[in-house]
Amino acid sequence: MIRYEEGTAIVTGGLRGIGAAIVRLLAAGGSSVAIIDMAEEDKAQETVKQFRAELTRPGSEIRYYRCDVSDFEASKAVVAQISKEMEKLTMLVNNAGITRDGLILTMSEQQFDDVISVNLKGAFNMIKHCSRQFMKNKFGRIVNISSVSGLSGNAGQANYSASKAGLVGLTKTVAREFASKNITCNAIAPGFIQTDMTKDISAENNPLASQIPLGRPGTPDDIAKAADFLLSSGYITGVVLRVDGGLGM
Repeated sequence: MIRYEEGTAIVTGGLRGIGAAIVRLLAAGGSSVAIIDMAEEDKAQETVKQFRAELTRPGSEIRYYRCDVSDFEASKAVVAQISKEMEKLTMLVNNAGITRDGLILTMSEQQFDDVISVNLKGAFNMIKHCSRQFMKNKFGRIVNISSVSGLSGNAGQANYSASKAGLVGLTKTVAREFASKNITCNAIAPGFIQTDMTKDISAENNPLASQIPLGRPGTPDDIAKAADFLLSSGYITGVVLRVDGGLGM
């Protein structure tokens, strides 16, 4: 487990699944964490209360901010609020994502736009608004949660696959633009991970599951450990790390 320098990490979509696992690991490493999500306030605060009671070390802090990351102005405002209320901003994990699955022949324009707006534009918004704080602090670590679907495509997920492929291009561009500022940007491409988003898809019914050399789906902790690694490194940037049990071999 990495011990982080003092500072605040923003984790979007951080109340459950992969995001929650990343929050736990960051808090255990001593980082303060700002969770951005769209959950109702009462439910969100109950989760945050549990995080605080079980996971944080003295001196670290966890707060919840309700924000739609696809909204440019709202995301700008929430980053400004976090910067004012918490320690210096040092890390960003773009994990927020939605699915609106369907074949291209039946997928609506709205289904396509909704997924691109949250998964891709949301990451752009957060990177843009955090980047000035990173430059001010002369330090920044960004991890974008992409997907193997963005690397190989997946039938019934034209919108999701396009958004996750877009994150790969965004990651590499951000890595090039900010490298001289001591800001790194990397991506993780999870394979079949057991989360709320995939709970209705059994391993037996998922065609990808039978192709996983390690013989099992991944867990949110598997992805969190990969994020931990990338956030802790100052000499890895522009990388897309597959965490897929060997699926991409």
